[in-house]
Amino acid sequence: MSEVSGILEAMRAARPVFWKNEGKPPAEKALSRLPVGMADILEAEARLARFAPFIRTVFPETGQGLIESPLVPVPSAREAIEKAYGKSIPGSLWIKADSELPVAGSIKARGGIHEVLKVAERIALEEGLLKEGSDTSCLASSRAREIFSRREIAVGSTGNLGMSIGIMAAALGFRATVTMSRDAKAWKKTLLRSRGVRVVEVESDYSEAVAEGRRKCEADGACHFVDDERSLDLFMGYAVAALRLKRQLEEAGVVTDSAHPLSVTLPCGVGGAPGGITFGLKSVFGDAVKCWFVEPTKACCMTLAFVRNTPEVSVKDLGLDGPTEADGLAVGVPSALVWGLVKDLVDGALTVEDPDLFRLLALLRDSTGRRAEPSAASALMGPLVTGGTPGTTHVAWLTGGLFLPEEVFGEMLSRGRALLKS
Repeated sequence: MSEVSGILEAMRAARPVFWKNEGKPPAEKALSRLPVGMADILEAEARLARFAPFIRTVFPETGQGLIESPLVPVPSAREAIEKAYGKSIPGSLWIKADSELPVAGSIKARGGIHEVLKVAERIALEEGLLKEGSDTSCLASSRAREIFSRREIAVGSTGNLGMSIGIMAAALGFRATVTMSRDAKAWKKTLLRSRGVRVVEVESDYSEAVAEGRRKCEADGACHFVDDERSLDLFMGYAVAALRLKRQLEEAGVVTDSAHPLSVTLPCGVGGAPGGITFGLKSVFGDAVKCWFVEPTKACCMTLAFVRNTPEVSVKDLGLDGPTEADGLAVGVPSALVWGLVKDLVDGALTVEDPDLFRLLALLRDSTGRRAEPSAASALMGPLVTGGTPGTTHVAWLTGGLFLPEEVFGEMLSRGRALLKS
């Protein structure tokens, strides 16, 4: 049996797999072939900086209007995970705590908010609300809200992207609509509605929720659809995270080079956020960084695309229907756009069974006091699987969890602790 056949057989049985992108070219060569580059990342970063005055006005919890998360060393979590799994993690372990991002509470904040702000900026310039170099805090005015209220921004989501888009769009005054799949958690729908967002529920999977949202928006000239499967504006907003991580590593005195490689594990659903961040990281660090995608065993669409070397795949091809407790990763079909951009950049992919999501969630909480959603906790499996050297800096990218209701998180934590004891 070939290696690919063995991986596919394990995926059909919903068992964990680890795939390495052995044939990928050097990062510089792969990046040179792409239709986008560092200039696009810098443009997105500049737009987010221009809107800092508006964000500071509407969301004072951001301080100076920068929506960013901490980079935190977690040696206690490393020790707890090693003990629980009986395997060592070579190098140091850090978390990029997007689980604590203000405003939207997840990794989707940078990309989703960037796209909403790009739409708002275009309209504001057309309507004379802004001029080049204007202070964007003026967009918090009643006049601006009235103008934006004539337009709609819509998205299809399992939850976290919907919160990112919905919260920022509503804050500007847009009519905000989020079409949510059956996998979306009830508390996320409740939170969105409390922020003035219209939530449309569909009894279908993520891909159908996106398609339904897209269909409704295309029929309305006053509606902008944020397309998680096809949007370069989302992708570039996500990529900005690489510039921010570089600064944080430098401030922490962490060296990144061939002798001290960076190894980043990114939870993956349709692929936009991990894809954008991978593109950004490879643009910044080249081959000194390794990027790994992690998915649930029952919703492993991007891993399947990598293994089969085509984005024209679905987990249904494996006989899987995609139900997973990692609702943010409950995607059956990958983004063809993202696959095309990162297939020669990503270093590999791994899949994780649902019980491990809860075990890792509990280990993180009990060792550091921090909390994360099950989908975010999947990143902590990466360092155990991908390996490294004593000089490796492992970064587990925690994708969400800030807005988890206490009672919901308490149930998850109890489940994880029980699994650790069994």
